[in-house]
Amino acid sequence: MTTAHAPCSGTFKVGGEILVNRLGFGAMRITGPGIWGPPRDKATALEVLRMLPDLEVNFIDTADSYGPDVSEELIREALHPYSGLLIATKAGLTRSGPDQWTQNGRPDYLIAQAHKSLKKLGVDQIGLWQLHRIDPKVPRDEQFGAVKKLLDDGVIRFAGLSEVSVEEIEAARKVFPVATVQNLYNLGNRASEQVVDYCERHNIGFIPWYPLAAGDLARDGSLLDQVAAKHDASRSQIALAWILRRSPVMLPIPGTADPKHLEENVGAAGIHLSSHDFDDLNRAGQGLHAA
Repeated sequence: MTTAHAPCSGTFKVGGEILVNRLGFGAMRITGPGIWGPPRDKATALEVLRMLPDLEVNFIDTADSYGPDVSEELIREALHPYSGLLIATKAGLTRSGPDQWTQNGRPDYLIAQAHKSLKKLGVDQIGLWQLHRIDPKVPRDEQFGAVKKLLDDGVIRFAGLSEVSVEEIEAARKVFPVATVQNLYNLGNRASEQVVDYCERHNIGFIPWYPLAAGDLARDGSLLDQVAAKHDASRSQIALAWILRRSPVMLPIPGTADPKHLEENVGAAGIHLSSHDFDDLNRAGQGLHAA
């Protein structure tokens, strides 16, 4: 099994200023079932978080809706005062129960939630804050205006978007600088291919959520399985290695509440795919998406 530390993944400057190792950590899964309430095993969740600095993972993605509030609170308990860490959070989704998500893009709500995250995380400024979704019930320019106000007031240093199209990114950039975009993207789901290319052209960090998914490529005997065997690695490690090679602005954030899985995920940073393997996996993934 391949092992490595996060710096092997390369680096990226969020907003052109905050240097992070490209392989980060998504803190959604450290909460309870259905991303609701506290984790079943709080001690292990805290252990996973406290392992991150040792593995040199210095980019952590969370949201006010994870729990809700639970993920931010655990991050503070485990890692405050965050020496050398970029803690990114989000707002724009509300929760009423396990696996239930409702959009709320009212400007007053977004601003209030950002201030709440300041307190939950115990910081004077949020390094990266992302609009979790553009709420179709609220004029998007009003939502973008709220983000600009947070930037202008110094509540947040940099801002990003989540689940957006190229057209939506361009509309937002007319109001505030977009530092990151967080969309569903993995080897088997390539719907955001044009968004990745756009982000690369404009040096916008692209944060793929659900990065380990590979669809039918994850089955025994698949191309992914064969490449994994060649590298003495797991299939999920190869899926991550492919994502890291896909673009220099790619910032994958695999999440887990298991220490062994965390070490395995970070180990993907040390895998260097040949051009042949990358291209073959690329074509296979595109085929899955087309199907």
